[in-house]
Amino acid sequence: MQVVRIGLDLAKYVFEVHGVDNHGKVVVRKRLRRDAVAGFFANLPACLVGMEASNGAHYWARVLTELGHQVRLISPQFVTPYVKSNKNDQNDAEAICEAVGRPSMRFVPPKSTDQLAVQAVHRIRRRLVADRVRLVNQIRGLLSEHGIVIARDIAQLRRGLAVIVGNINDDLSEMLRALMRELQEELSELDTRIAAYDRRIREIFRTSEQCQRLGKIEGVGPVTATALVAAVGDRSCFKNGRQFAAWLGLVPKQRSSGGRARLFGISKRGDRYLRTLMIHGARAALSRANGKQDPRSLWLGKMRQRRHPNVAAVALANKNARIGWAMLTGGAAYEPALSVKAA
Repeated sequence: MQVVRIGLDLAKYVFEVHGVDNHGKVVVRKRLRRDAVAGFFANLPACLVGMEASNGAHYWARVLTELGHQVRLISPQFVTPYVKSNKNDQNDAEAICEAVGRPSMRFVPPKSTDQLAVQAVHRIRRRLVADRVRLVNQIRGLLSEHGIVIARDIAQLRRGLAVIVGNINDDLSEMLRALMRELQEELSELDTRIAAYDRRIREIFRTSEQCQRLGKIEGVGPVTATALVAAVGDRSCFKNGRQFAAWLGLVPKQRSSGGRARLFGISKRGDRYLRTLMIHGARAALSRANGKQDPRSLWLGKMRQRRHPNVAAVALANKNARIGWAMLTGGAAYEPALSVKAA
């Protein structure tokens, strides 16, 4: 019996394989070591392989695609309903095999090595920014214990630290002054590293034609454009821009029943980092629209008058996501007039 669909449960060392034929009958159930996975699939005829979108999934998707198989990545939350009885590797592989065969299943876009490299730049930069935020909060907390309160601005903190470290006539102890000097050096090192990653992102932005086109959208800069191109991957996984916006979590959460529609806040699904960039960029675009008379700025002004600024920012982020999707799929340039007509 020929295998037509396989569920592959990924792991660090031991992989579970569950395959069925065209009638859904189990024809292969096997446990493989990591070094035997590629050889096993190389000896199989081309079939549909489903995997959870977990650590290493994009690597194995490339490997199996090169061997001629059709690979689909599924979010783990969509696999859980198909798990029978207790959870183990064999049941997980069977559930993946069942889920990947559903015609209405939603899949995760696979990513190339270049996209994963750009994502690595963003993730390292995000971690460094989070480390700097934690460091700044710690410095402010330590200084407040000694009656020194600095405004909530990192520039104010840098200037305040310079004064504290250089002033020897205040009431601070030498131990605390030495500690503040060490923290100042650590903050300066983090600033230098973050600036280096910012330069790397700007270089990626300058060398990418797709990023250049996305950068024309109000509220989309180099960071958002490069993160957007790196996250989208295989654009065939989305039928339209609304599905892409829903994947980012920029659509209302719905709990409708009995013919009554109940809409709540945004679902916050998908990529939190990219969604945050889109919303912050929309806030910046809303603030710059004040006083302008072009059609898009007038539309943004009217929307802000009707809605809370946060609601307007999310609405603009949703529109920018749809516009970006249309530009990526169609290869078109950004036209502000058309975006206003579509509102």
